[in-house]
Amino acid sequence: MSDAAGLKNYGKVLEDSFFERENQKLLAKLREKAERDRKRATLREALRIDDEAVLDHLVALDVSPEAIVAFSLVPLVEMAWADGEIQPREREAILRAADERGVSASAISRQLLDNWLRRKPPATLLEVWRHYSKALLKELDPNDRRMMRERVIGSARAIAEAAGGFLGVASISAAEKAALLDLELTFE
Repeated sequence: MSDAAGLKNYGKVLEDSFFERENQKLLAKLREKAERDRKRATLREALRIDDEAVLDHLVALDVSPEAIVAFSLVPLVEMAWADGEIQPREREAILRAADERGVSASAISRQLLDNWLRRKPPATLLEVWRHYSKALLKELDPNDRRMMRERVIGSARAIAEAAGGFLGVASISAAEKAALLDLELTFE
């Protein structure tokens, strides 16, 4: 093989190597973007918000969609158990909320939720939720904190009201009112 042919072959190998490395970098960027888009879509569904800035902030904080689903469901479960038992309408409302947040009936998270609805979760679950909430809320601006508070407390209130009362009277029990107040304190 002549020196010119060898040089040409080495040049081709060098060129291929360079473009392979560049292609791998591009592919990695595409995968990262796809993962960010997946997280954003899951967060959008779980939180029921369309504010791209909030979603981008949560993705940048590396908040997992699974954590946000737990963040949104733990207060609902806590509210349902506030008076010591879960009423059928409360259970239905929580399962509906889980469906709206993308928790499918076959997922492990759904099985966990079903367990929480059968047996009251330990108090440590709410404590962990509080710690997570406070850490997350510190990272958000005041408008985003307000929005998160309204969604969580509004959803919890809907669970409290789901069991109803007699002809709409006393639709939220004293225990549920206390639990709502306790949840609200997390956001202060």
